[in-house]
Amino acid sequence: MPVTKRREKKVRTTLSLPERLYEEARSVVGTKVAPAASINGFFVSAIRAYVKLIQRKQIDAKFAGMSDDAAYQNEAGRISEEFSQSDWEAFERAEKDAQ
Repeated sequence: MPVTKRREKKVRTTLSLPERLYEEARSVVGTKVAPAASINGFFVSAIRAYVKLIQRKQIDAKFAGMSDDAAYQNEAGRISEEFSQSDWEAFERAEKDAQ
């Protein structure tokens, strides 16, 4: 069955860019290394990549906070202890299977 691409709803907007940045973006559109064939597609790709980067940084910041959370550290230690025997058994089995 062919995969159909769902069309996203588009929002028309206007923005002002530094002229040099705009010209640099236009100079790479349509090249083999550009993520899009049009200037609009280029900006959509760039914004999507930047939003993804920011979201990853937000997730990383939340995980970084876990290192200072005593309750989380206690729970992680307890879970690690509970699974230590099965972890060791899995390790031994993997070693045996690798031989």
